[in-house]
Amino acid sequence: MTGWQVRRPGPMRGRPLRSVSMPVPEPGPGDLLVRVLVCGVCRTDLHVAEGDLPVHRQFVVPGHEVVGEVVAWGDAVGAGFGLGDRVGIGWLRETCGECRYCLRGRENLCPGSRYTGWDEDGGYAEYAVVPAAFAHRLPDGYLDEELAPLLCAGIIGYRALACAEVPEGGRLGIYGFGGSAHLAAQVAIARGAEVHVMTRGDHARTLALELGAASVQGPADPPPVPLDSAILFAPVGTLVPPALEALDRGGTLAVAGIHLSDIPRLNYQRHLFEERRLRSVTANTRADARAFLDFAGTHRLLVTAKGYTLDEADRALTDLREGRVTGAAVLILG
Repeated sequence: MTGWQVRRPGPMRGRPLRSVSMPVPEPGPGDLLVRVLVCGVCRTDLHVAEGDLPVHRQFVVPGHEVVGEVVAWGDAVGAGFGLGDRVGIGWLRETCGECRYCLRGRENLCPGSRYTGWDEDGGYAEYAVVPAAFAHRLPDGYLDEELAPLLCAGIIGYRALACAEVPEGGRLGIYGFGGSAHLAAQVAIARGAEVHVMTRGDHARTLALELGAASVQGPADPPPVPLDSAILFAPVGTLVPPALEALDRGGTLAVAGIHLSDIPRLNYQRHLFEERRLRSVTANTRADARAFLDFAGTHRLLVTAKGYTLDEADRALTDLREGRVTGAAVLILG
């Protein structure tokens, strides 16, 4: 099969990815073998390719927003999956199930957790394997290219909303408006929040208004009202101080990315006093994924996706890097 590997992590201009011919993977006892139909292009893939995230597996195949069909499975896979079933593969791939975090329902913090497209090969290829226990059922009513971004961008945005603790009818600020943010905004608005978007780019601002944002402005500009909660999706640490300043008393800023550039020095009185909180968002649990996909099944979300062929995977990541993608980018194979 054809697949893309991260051969030498570094800037996209140095072409860290290479398209190679490789064997079709074989499913282990508890695995599904999936023919990839669509794979989303996530900013985390960019961090893996450019070396912002340390190498976990040499020559890894990126991609963790996979929509595919089951073509085979291992001997230990129980009932529940059949040939041709459409399934999703997300970022969280495996946890130990036994540590105190897993037992508390916080498997996203499991020290033994493993991730698709970082610890194991992902969906920038014609086939992929996934543990059956971590494969996702997908909602009806969406095209495959619309479903793919839901599997990470949507799920992590959903968890970020929970971490931001948006009060009922509250004011939410969103910093950055890419694949994850444009989905989280729709969930927040459907729940009655007033959403204010801070982002660069005319297309992103236009999309935010079309989706129901109450205001849009530049990435570091103050919103027109104090915010009850905020989510930072852009991996830009210099946005943390203005986002904290924009919070009302008792507000929470959740940082949704797996990677963030350095945060400037904070002033306690201006940025944190009056019980303002700064917290990170770390991966997701399977319960998060199920809850979000159920929500997407009952609330039709508008998914803005730009399509590329598998041969264009490096161009898709470069376009994402340079801000040329509004919404999400996806590789279409099927």
